[in-house]
Amino acid sequence: MPAHGAEPRIHQTREEKLPLVSLIMAVRNEHLRIEPCLRAILEQDYPHHRMEVVIADGMSTDHTNEAIATIASGSDIPVEVLDNPKFIVSPGLNHAIARARGEIIVRIDGHTIIAADYVRQCVAALQRTGADNVGGRMDPVGETRFGKAVALATTSPFGVGGGRFHYSQKEEWVDTVYLGCWRRSVFEKTGLFDEEQVRNQDDEFNYRLREQGGKILLCPSIKSVYYNRATPASLWSQYQQYGEWKVRVLQKHPGQMQLRQFVPPIFVLALVALTALAPFWRIALLFWALVLGPYLISNSAASMIASRGGNRRLLPSLMVVFAILHLSYGFGFLRGLVRFWDRWATPHLVPSLQDIRPALPQIASSDSSSLAKSL
Repeated sequence: MPAHGAEPRIHQTREEKLPLVSLIMAVRNEHLRIEPCLRAILEQDYPHHRMEVVIADGMSTDHTNEAIATIASGSDIPVEVLDNPKFIVSPGLNHAIARARGEIIVRIDGHTIIAADYVRQCVAALQRTGADNVGGRMDPVGETRFGKAVALATTSPFGVGGGRFHYSQKEEWVDTVYLGCWRRSVFEKTGLFDEEQVRNQDDEFNYRLREQGGKILLCPSIKSVYYNRATPASLWSQYQQYGEWKVRVLQKHPGQMQLRQFVPPIFVLALVALTALAPFWRIALLFWALVLGPYLISNSAASMIASRGGNRRLLPSLMVVFAILHLSYGFGFLRGLVRFWDRWATPHLVPSLQDIRPALPQIASSDSSSLAKSL
């Protein structure tokens, strides 16, 4: 019969065999969201002594850093903040990955609140399946009437196309996932995030990963909620940027593009042509019947389906949201073709861990509950 206290020692030994996990974030001016986001990270049911948090701050001008310091001061998980003078997400993620010590890297977004078992589910999925990248569904939350309509629209295939992490309910191999969880060795083999990509850096990385034979797993047991855009202007800006930077992904990985990704810009061009044909009303009427009419019918049908289950009052907002998603993405794609017209032959350079590490400032070691800030 084992002596008193033997079982805790066995339990501790098992925990020590679990991989060290580094949770990385790239944030800028997230004062309103960072507190619930970081608290969810620091309350994970994964062993805290096998976790660390590395945050790349894009030179926030609000109270983001003060909020991080306050929350982290009471945690037994080490939290480190790095300056990201390039402001955008990609270099921030790269610096965080280079600083991280974990065998497994988990990305978190400042607008996201992860479930208490998020890290444990990520590690289990990696170990169980042999995937190179795993992630869960993006479950959106809207806080305003318009935001709630955005949440419904972005879980509809009509709104987001083939992005299965928006709506799939089953575990499956996919092209890309929300956020991501990787073994460190994936970055050593594939390289880091493309620092040119202001948007779509996750798409570009996953394209590159798949080109090298990597496998990406969507695992619905990995749960989180995402606070989406709450106004028409912010939603338009977000999806316009997605469309614009998709052009650079096309230029770097033309073989990975799918026909559906060209539909929004073609639709926008058709509407421009319809406007130009307005003086020739008979031709314009025929064009309307062939292009705009079917879209309005499809939009109405998708909005009715998405608004089922007590959400009928959101039907008008849903029709507007769907139109914004499609038009802003299509307009952004066309804008990207103009903006990046001379970059088709530009060499695709992706930084490696060896490139990033020498540029990182040295930070003295500190107590596990303290917050380190590089200056």
